[in-house]
Amino acid sequence: MKNLGLLIFSVFCFSNSFAETVDKIVAVVNNEIVLQSDYNAFSKKIDKGEMVDDLLLFGDKPESLKNSQPKKLNYLINEKILDSEIKRLSLTVTIERVEQEIRDIAKRNGVTRNELISAIKAQGMNVSDYQDFIRTRIERQSLIEQEISSKIRVSDEDIVAEYMRSNPNSAKGAFEYTLAHIVFNPKKGGPAAAKERADKVLKRIRAGESFETLAEQNSEDPNFSSDGLLGTFKTGEFNPQMEQSVQNLDPGEVSQVAQTKSGFHIIKVLSKKVGMDANFDKYKERIRSALFENAFQKHFKNWLETKKEDSFLRINQ
Repeated sequence: MKNLGLLIFSVFCFSNSFAETVDKIVAVVNNEIVLQSDYNAFSKKIDKGEMVDDLLLFGDKPESLKNSQPKKLNYLINEKILDSEIKRLSLTVTIERVEQEIRDIAKRNGVTRNELISAIKAQGMNVSDYQDFIRTRIERQSLIEQEISSKIRVSDEDIVAEYMRSNPNSAKGAFEYTLAHIVFNPKKGGPAAAKERADKVLKRIRAGESFETLAEQNSEDPNFSSDGLLGTFKTGEFNPQMEQSVQNLDPGEVSQVAQTKSGFHIIKVLSKKVGMDANFDKYKERIRSALFENAFQKHFKNWLETKKEDSFLRINQ
């Protein structure tokens, strides 16, 4: 009886010890699980300021997760969603691809691979952990490119609209014109005769004859282009007298005779659209990047939520 009592006591102590060391499952995502040890390790990583994938922070700082258990758990669940999709689409990468990326990172930073690894170790991270971090980033970037980034389009119209929204006075009175003209050279018989020829042709245009045909037949432009095409100009970029003669015209309309140093012109507005001020070209690509990033964050969040809805997800409180 004494030995049996010792045996029961030993089993009881072992059972308690085992229960204390068993890892708790805090969430199940498809075939992936999030353990309490995963959550604790991630919490320590956040507290120490170690590297985390900012892709899943949606613009926030890692510190925003520190005091929020739901945010940390949601981060880990999102990781499992991505891991599931990477496996499903066979987007895993080899160690050779990881090493190539590490060499590229070193090159972009002007150091050797060994110098980069030394810097990583100095931050308290071992090489295998850094390789795992890079591998995960490559796989996730491949997934994101395939599922989200490749489907986002930012048009020039989107950029113009955003610039005008942010700079409502930038396009006031600014236009881009595409023009055609018929030129009458004052060197042929003098200015008065050139003006008279221009007036006669303008009268025929007003009567309904084709501008393009009359340009072919009458223009005295030594650099004549088909149909009298002059080119495309923004406000302030072409002759002031010519600009003044077309500024109140709509596409398809023809100006009065305009005099410049090169002669007398009849000008047709082929197209006219709102133009931007000089700063637009300077900020265009910056605006494009900002619009793409905003669209990406929105599409990525929606994509994750859809994947969660389609997944088996259980959170153990």
